[in-house]
Amino acid sequence: MTSGPDIPAAPVSARAADAPAPAAPRAGRREWTALGVLMLPLLFVSMDVSILFYALPAIGADIEPGSTQQLWMLDMYGFVLAGLLITMGALGDRIGRRTVLITGTVLFAAASVAAAYAQSPGQLIAARALLGVGGACLMPSTLALVRNLFHDRRQRSGAVALWTTVMATGVSFGPVVSGALLEHFWWGAVFLVNLPAMALLLVLAPLLLPESKAPTRGRFDILGAMLSLAALLPLIHGIKELAKHGYRPLPALGVTVGLALGLVFLRQQARLAHPMVDLALLRRRTFGGSVLVNLLAMGATVGFAAFFSQYVQSVLGKSPFEAAMWSLVPSLGVVVAAPVGGALARRFDRGYVMGGGFLVSAAGFLSLTRIGTDSPLWMTLAGSAAYAGGLVSAMTLANELALGAAPPEQAGSAAAVLESGQELGGALGMALLGSVGAAVYGRDMRGTATSVPEAARETLSGAVAVARQLPHQLRDTVLPTAFRAFTHSMNTAAAGAALAMAGAAVLSVALLRGTGSAPAGEAGGGASAEEKHRRR
Repeated sequence: MTSGPDIPAAPVSARAADAPAPAAPRAGRREWTALGVLMLPLLFVSMDVSILFYALPAIGADIEPGSTQQLWMLDMYGFVLAGLLITMGALGDRIGRRTVLITGTVLFAAASVAAAYAQSPGQLIAARALLGVGGACLMPSTLALVRNLFHDRRQRSGAVALWTTVMATGVSFGPVVSGALLEHFWWGAVFLVNLPAMALLLVLAPLLLPESKAPTRGRFDILGAMLSLAALLPLIHGIKELAKHGYRPLPALGVTVGLALGLVFLRQQARLAHPMVDLALLRRRTFGGSVLVNLLAMGATVGFAAFFSQYVQSVLGKSPFEAAMWSLVPSLGVVVAAPVGGALARRFDRGYVMGGGFLVSAAGFLSLTRIGTDSPLWMTLAGSAAYAGGLVSAMTLANELALGAAPPEQAGSAAAVLESGQELGGALGMALLGSVGAAVYGRDMRGTATSVPEAARETLSGAVAVARQLPHQLRDTVLPTAFRAFTHSMNTAAAGAALAMAGAAVLSVALLRGTGSAPAGEAGGGASAEEKHRRR
């Protein structure tokens, strides 16, 4: 029996290698519903950064904290949240992101109850710290699960746009929700408002969210977790204290220690086979460039936020609740700009689209350099909407690029590094723009008549407080002078923010050009190049 001719295997192998990769599976109703569930913890974690702004007077009347304790009530949550993001992101990669999400939900709910019924300043500060632990579990888990739910690039871009919009606007909602609740309830209600959302999340998360985690990657890096916390806490705390009070030895020492421990952490991570932070991923320009431009973006928006709030309240004479409501108007720019940026990114190179978004943001900030004490409110709101819309549309694309660059098994760690960069950027922006604004205000006030009290020469709030105790004629001199000096300081801070946005635009084009454009034929949203490579 004669055998037939041999069939060479090489051509078959070549044809298989050249065959197009299968399209990424598209998300359905279940995944989009799960995304809505993920937005619940993200919104409330973001709101808790600012929800105490209006509640502090009522808290002070009830449990009588000192001035230092009031500051810790405000700041403890953000410090713990920032310090634990990397740890919780890495933990989610190892034990499961849904598990960490549910654990964080329980902690956040328990801490909310403890904060609402705190009987002393120490109890409330401790509860705020526990809220920070819960928030650190929730934030990277939500973004990592978005990466795992949406494999189609176009759908993932829309999901990340929603995530970024909710995160950016949540801080603005905090004072509004706080003010509305305090009209009818006692101060503990600003914490109890978290409970219905947390209860709904506990019910729906096991039903809608798939568990996802990395393959076995060795033991959890306890030393790295301690080093990251020990580096970030003094670094961010020191930067914020320097922004509030100027140079002081202790905050400066904290920044130095934080930077030194951060270097030790990076060196320790470089020696590990399975590190918490993959330094090779950070060196990849798609990921590292996205982290860098996000840091600049958060620096500009957080650094300028305090100027906007004080200008609307003090210079324009709006009540705190009115100012909080007006602060929501720029969010309209975000709602419009984020999907527009995503649509443009499907037709043009994402590096250029991001650069364009940052230039729109820079133009918005530049328009705010022309604001005066008698400018109509709509001019301030229009400039703020422009900078917020351009900034968030670019940040959305940066987040999506970074998530696409990270392997799915590192989604939690990648999300945590992104968010840690944003926290650090916010602290740096507050320090740098705050310091510039304070210097301009102080210089302008020192150039006034000597009849202006010294306390009024330091801060606008000091000038307003002093003016209440002055004779009518002198008050009419001090307040307009302080308002002009503060508005000049706001103009200068806006110029600094515009410069940062121009820098982000340049970096976007230089580092991210060619990393995220959709090839022809992929308009429907195929998989990214890296996903196709992994499939092969």
